Amino acid sequence: MAENSVNLPGADSPAARSRDPWGEVAAGLGADLFLDPPLANTGTRGRAATLRRTLAEALRSAIRDGRLPPGTALPPYRSLAADLGVARGTVSAVYQELVAEGWLTARQGSATRVAEGAAHPDAGRDASTVQTATATATFRIQHDFSLGQPCAGMFPRTDWVRATRRVLTDCADDAFAPAHPQGRPELRLALAGYLGRTRGVRTTADRIVLGTAVQSALELLSRTVIGDVLAVESHGLPFHWRAVERGGTGVVPIPVDGEGMVVDELERSGASAVLLTPSHQFPTGVALSPARRMQVVDWARRTGAVIVEDDYDGEFRYDRDPVGALQALGPDVVIHAGSVSKSLSPAVRAGWLALPDHLVEKVVQAKGLREPDASILDQLILADLIGSGAYDRHIRRSRQAYRARRDALVDAMTATGFRLPGIAAGLHAVIPVEHDAENALVHRAFARGIGLVGLSVFRHPDAEPLPYGGLVVGFGTPAASTYTADLEALTRLLAGSGDDR
Repeated sequence: MAENSVNLPGADSPAARSRDPWGEVAAGLGADLFLDPPLANTGTRGRAATLRRTLAEALRSAIRDGRLPPGTALPPYRSLAADLGVARGTVSAVYQELVAEGWLTARQGSATRVAEGAAHPDAGRDASTVQTATATATFRIQHDFSLGQPCAGMFPRTDWVRATRRVLTDCADDAFAPAHPQGRPELRLALAGYLGRTRGVRTTADRIVLGTAVQSALELLSRTVIGDVLAVESHGLPFHWRAVERGGTGVVPIPVDGEGMVVDELERSGASAVLLTPSHQFPTGVALSPARRMQVVDWARRTGAVIVEDDYDGEFRYDRDPVGALQALGPDVVIHAGSVSKSLSPAVRAGWLALPDHLVEKVVQAKGLREPDASILDQLILADLIGSGAYDRHIRRSRQAYRARRDALVDAMTATGFRLPGIAAGLHAVIPVEHDAENALVHRAFARGIGLVGLSVFRHPDAEPLPYGGLVVGFGTPAASTYTADLEALTRLLAGSGDDR
């Protein structure tokens, strides 16, 4: 019978336990294992046999219902016996019994594990559940053009591992203590230089507040500086609208055209703040024109309003030099918000606000005495990546790869008769179709295993539709090895829809 505990000679004696360093003792402990029903409620008559039967059935039940999936390592029998308050022989006998029945596998020198194929979870489900699962399976995504994420395979794993090693080796002990709500100074200093160099943002480390993402930043701002009414682009990210509404702010949509938000309409809205994606409007893909940039900054200064700039896709511009951040025109009235969700990964929870000086204290106080949810280690690792130049190299590599992907998408759509609106930037594009055709094409795409979204999903409920419908495709999402096949599937979907343009 395999035993996956560390041998500690005489470890059961009190004297030995007092002699052993904690590290050695901890090394001999097994993983926690919750079993239901508990084993303690048994009488004295035939107690050993009852315990054995109860434990065996509890393990079978945990395997059957998926709490112990195939491959799970069970605690060493000595450890489990100690946890359950039963004899080691009882647990050892149960392990051997379940190995013989095929529930567990055991190998000398390795852990006792749940056997592959031991459980049959479908056996306990009713017919309706199975039918629902089968129906869902027919919509399994084979060609994933979902939005809001980069290609996962391009994550700079080697650079991340190296930076992690450096950070854990060199960081002070206070990195593992509760964090200041403004975030680690190392990342704030690195970001101040990086944002100034690459996006033209005029800020300092003292005016940057770190967090997890733009969405959480918006909810924080709605409770502090936005005011009663936030103007938003008529088409945008619904979870951003909901974030500010959770903070108690009302939302009013402002139309978007080929030059971005119609600022003349904003002037008449009575809003106390505005949320913009000026570098690459989501989802239409246009950039806020220079004239409207100056107009919105002037509006904010005249009215005492605040501009929140979501620098959406600011780092990924393919047709010319990137347009600088709106914040550079009005650092006194513009809050610059960003994150690494698309430059690195949504799994890295690191975002920032570059605030006007007079708003910093108010926002920091609203966060509380301690940073509630950001990963401080991620902040330190990101600071190291920026400082070492690894982040810049990753952005340049990514920009080249995504430019090639977008060019291939444009060529394929042009050959099929579709012209993509918006600037050459970001990780998504809109394929314009008639309003009446949009919904049918989305359903047809899912039936073929193609994951994409209709443009109407992003229209605010109180806003007028755009002159056209569309399919919004995230060309950054597919794996590099499948992109050609994914693009061919998308082309076939649209090839027979000439009347839908």
